[in-house]
This record gives sequence, C-alpha cells and structure tokens, in this order.
Amino acid sequence: MLHSFRVPFVILLVALSIPCSQAIRKNGYPKMKSAAFLSPKFVLGPGSVVDKYYYNIDWPTGHIALKGFNAEVVDEAGRSVPLHETYLHHWVLARYYQRTDTTNPEHDLIVVRNSGICQKNSLGQYYGLGSETRGTLTDVPDPFGIEVGNPADIPAGYEERWMLNVHAIDTRGVEDRLGCTECRCDLYNVTKDQRGQPLRPDYIGGLSCCYDDTHCRVREGFEGAKRSLYMRYTMKWLDWDDFIVPVKIYILDVTDTWKRLENSTGQNAEHECHVEYRVESCSASGMAGNGCTDTKRTILTMPTGGSVIYGVAHQHSGGIGSALYGEDGRVICSSIPTYGKGKEAGNEAGYIVGMSTCYPRPGSIKINDGETLILESNYSSTQQHTGVMGLFYILVAEELPKPMVSLSR
Repeated sequence: MLHSFRVPFVILLVALSIPCSQAIRKNGYPKMKSAAFLSPKFVLGPGSVVDKYYYNIDWPTGHIALKGFNAEVVDEAGRSVPLHETYLHHWVLARYYQRTDTTNPEHDLIVVRNSGICQKNSLGQYYGLGSETRGTLTDVPDPFGIEVGNPADIPAGYEERWMLNVHAIDTRGVEDRLGCTECRCDLYNVTKDQRGQPLRPDYIGGLSCCYDDTHCRVREGFEGAKRSLYMRYTMKWLDWDDFIVPVKIYILDVTDTWKRLENSTGQNAEHECHVEYRVESCSASGMAGNGCTDTKRTILTMPTGGSVIYGVAHQHSGGIGSALYGEDGRVICSSIPTYGKGKEAGNEAGYIVGMSTCYPRPGSIKINDGETLILESNYSSTQQHTGVMGLFYILVAEELPKPMVSLSR
C-alpha cells in the first residue's frame, strides 16, 4: 500500500535505488530480504517540533520473521540529517490489527503489544530508538526471529498493519540546544500538555512540553528556511520457516512503579511506566560526593522466562550506561552509550550516537519464570537533565533450537 502523498522525484529515485533482495532458498534455508521505505513528508523550521503518527505505513506482506529494523531522518535528496540540525527525540514502531472495511485509519483497530511488562498504553511498541539510532545494532541473530503476519493470529475481518511515530525537534538557531532537546517547558513557553490539561507545578521539562506543533525559543534575529524531511526506515526479514525460533519482546522501564496484586505472582501485577524522569544536579541535591552520578533502580518480576538473545538500553544525553541484573546479582546485559565527536551525521559531538548491545550465546543467559530482576540506569548529574529515559529492550526465546542452524545465507 502506497501513501497518498506527494514525494519529490528525487526522493522517488532514492527510494527506488535501494534494493530489496528476492526470496531465494539456499541449502534449504530462506535468504534474507531487505528494503528501505520513506514516511510521509514532514516540514520543520527553526525551533519547531513534529510528533506525528503515521498509520498503515509501507510494509512487506505475508507471514514473516523480523530480523532488524532501524530508521533515520533524511532530507529531500535522501541525505542523512545531523542531530544538531534536527534532533530525533524518538521513533516508535507499533503493530495493530484494523478492520478491512474501515474508512478512518485511526479507528476500528486492535493494538498488538509486545510481551510486556508495561501497561496503560505505555511502551507497547515492537521497536523504538532515538538519537542513537544510526549507531545501534537491532539485528536478531540466527536462528531467531520476531514472528509477525501470521494469518492464524489475525481476527476475521481484520488485517495486520503498522504505525510509525516520529518525534523530531529542529534545533537550528535555538537559544539552548540541550534545553530544547530535553523539552524544558520554559523554552517552549508551555503551561498545558497536549490534551490541554495544566502542567503540574513541579513539572519543568519532558514530553508534555514538546508535543506536535510546539516551538522552542530561537535566538532573536535568526532566520532559517523551513524544509521537508522524511523518516527513512530500513528493515530486514525472512519468510517464516519452521527453522525459525520465535522470540518475545520485553521493554522494561526504570520508572515502573508496579505492585503485585493480592495473592498473586508477578504475572498478575499492575505496572505503571512513567517513561521519563528528571535528574537533579549533584550540586543542587547535595550528592556531589557520589562522583556526580545519578543512579535510579527498580525491581521487576518477569512473568515468564527464557534465554536472552539480545539486549540494549535507551538513554538520553547525560546517560552513562544502564544494566539489567538477575535476582542473584548476575549481569544479564550492560549497555553503554557512545557520544559523537564531530559534526557529520552519525558522529555528532555531545549527542548519544549509539548504544552497545548484548548478544549472549543462546542458552548462556537465562531468566527464570517469575524471576525478580533489577534494572539500573545511570546519568551524569553534573547538571540537571529533564525528560530523560531509562528503558531496556530484551529479546527472549522460550525454547532453543536443536541443533542450531544459520538461516540467512
């Protein structure tokens, strides 16, 4: 399905020039497919913000195994846009079922969430990254895959579709670039959230101040042209095959304030993931003696376990690393940010341009059913940071293949 929007001819050439590999079986195993697509156009001027939700995006059809997904902001010529011009706060990929006879792409749908553990419409996505997107691996190792498009799972009268959320901030000419990317409310002159509700008196920065069509304060006299941009998302997949071992996606949040329901296990718990939090400066908090490191921890119970085959954290500027521990103190995965040192896209100085990932040998790192985990997120507190995040993505296989095989050849 192609979006009904106009795309300049040069963008069409860029899109058409990206190869999509053909479905070829070699030695009995499916061959990897890959393709890149463009979101609808969005327009940004100095200080402006987009937080768009694009429904029914271009997507391969059929019963497939996702093997990788990533995205970045590009201009009309297909060039990568650096973070110091357009800051990619986040992008999110979500799955849903929609009635085939609907006339409104945002209605008559059933959201298909990941395996947990957040609730209340929070963090249900399949993929999602931010400024680190160009330098963070998302590949799912063989013989594993994220199973989607299975006709047996789709309700009658519905079809599977995908939504892409893009949140980007144009920081050209702004007074305070870091303050704009951290969504400080005073810089956006915002006193109400996106629903029109007054902000809490103690809320000084975060997502509720940099929503769609808000503007961050620009230096007096600065002039800059509006420009058309796109999200280019690149994906890898395999046609589903009996050799593929399915994995579950878990997104954990260090702000999760959960409670176990009475007379229940961790499988029956209320999770409220607040997604973002504030880091106070060590000088203001009187914590300079800790080396000016803010450490936030939460204890979580995994409803079901399995073998961890991938892990990565998501942090914002100021982040210095995150780790997930088992109840016995073993390290399940530690993820450390890489900061850029230059000006070019993918190496922007002062920004997180990548997060290290974990690919443990299948079967070597296991989580038990109902196991209690500890999630830790560390930030530098030499200065205050608003709207920071401490998320952790893991892929878990409930079963392991015997023998191990390589799928993508």
